[in-house]
Amino acid sequence: MKRWLLFGICLLAAHATRAQDLIVRRDSVRQEGRVFEIRPDEVRYKRVSNPDGPVYVVPVAQIAYIRYANGEVERFARPELPPDSPDSPERGGASDGSIGQPAGTASQPDRPAPGVQEPQDAERIYAMGDYYDRDGVQGIVCMVSEEGRSGLVISLDQTSLAWCRDRNAGYVTGADSKADGALNMEALARFIEREGLAWEDFPAFDWCRSKGEGWYLPAVDEWLQIGFNYNGGTRMSKRRGDRNRFNDALTARGGRKMDRMAYYFSSTESSAAKAFLSHLALDPPYVVELPKHSHWLVRAVHRF
Repeated sequence: MKRWLLFGICLLAAHATRAQDLIVRRDSVRQEGRVFEIRPDEVRYKRVSNPDGPVYVVPVAQIAYIRYANGEVERFARPELPPDSPDSPERGGASDGSIGQPAGTASQPDRPAPGVQEPQDAERIYAMGDYYDRDGVQGIVCMVSEEGRSGLVISLDQTSLAWCRDRNAGYVTGADSKADGALNMEALARFIEREGLAWEDFPAFDWCRSKGEGWYLPAVDEWLQIGFNYNGGTRMSKRRGDRNRFNDALTARGGRKMDRMAYYFSSTESSAAKAFLSHLALDPPYVVELPKHSHWLVRAVHRF
């Protein structure tokens, strides 16, 4: 009996160690910690990496929402502040993008306590609709892993192009992966070299490739997942707010909104003459097969 009681206490302690609150700022910066006080104008927390360290303060005006350890989400309205009202040092009014300052100190970049390594950008946690800008790759997160540190970003812009030119419409290129567009890009590269063709003969692929190393045309299943995520994780009900937030993230960075009522080319061919396409609307069918030489919308994706 004592053994089981001890085991249960250990489990509870382990759960308490893992359970953390997540503060998400309006500029998409995220900070894990333990929130212990919320005031009308500021939130106070301690960092996960240093639970016995200083108390950090972040102004409520900078916070979009807090996801607590129990899964509850609290959202904060954006306050109306005079443009010339300075933030006090204790409220973390730094212009360097830091999410909070130690309480009672002057405004300084938010850094760990001495002896603790500062987190790198690679450790940032991302969510659907976040802006990604790292190592020359810019886009909006359209897929993300459960831990939020890897996924897929979609290009800010889009275009309308053919999968391939008319004279190449009868080819079977080997780009038949439904799950991985990067594999289709590799298959097409081998086909182009073998047949003595050029990337310009495959305009949709060429446009994605021109964005730089790692960009590719999504496979059909990747498009299906993007459509699912774009609609807030379901196509069974209207969730316009989720779509609007995603499109707002695109336009806020100078990009173009996703087109819900048109088809997007995937990199997956279905036959010598046709390729798979998908759309983002709620009503099925979500996948169709259309001629490769026809012109449809194109977006590129990149893994992170």
